[in-house]
Amino acid sequence: MRIKSQKDFYAGVLFSAFGVAFAWGATSYTVGNAARMGPGYFPLIVGVLIAILGALITLQALRQETPDGDPIGAIAWKPLVFIIGANLVFGVLLAGLPSFGIPAMGLIVAIYALTVIASLAGDSFNFKSVAVLATVLAIGSYGAFEMALKLNFPIWPTFIA
Repeated sequence: MRIKSQKDFYAGVLFSAFGVAFAWGATSYTVGNAARMGPGYFPLIVGVLIAILGALITLQALRQETPDGDPIGAIAWKPLVFIIGANLVFGVLLAGLPSFGIPAMGLIVAIYALTVIASLAGDSFNFKSVAVLATVLAIGSYGAFEMALKLNFPIWPTFIA
């Protein structure tokens, strides 16, 4: 069988791989059943659905002809580095790295850093719109995690709170 759309084929394979890994990881929790769902029930179902979606996309890539085979282009390194870096910086700023002497800066600072760094991945950067987005995300996250869910993690830097 010939691959008729490279992009769809490899996207489907990745979806299936992540879905299977997610479902497999969920089996380490109590799954339960539909009437009494355990903590692993929802991740298991989502993982299975993602794997099925990936299989359907992969099969579609083998069936549907595209004019040029829809080849995979070059890897976009700049967005890849900035998006992964933004998430790493978010984690470090949120919880800190005590072994390196980096204190926890809290949720608000981490969200602003995440938003600014991730927005550098694009082709254009508008500081005003990024600042507005970061503010909306910070307020929404504070409302959701601190006020509504009452989760215990640092909101402000440790030297302020």
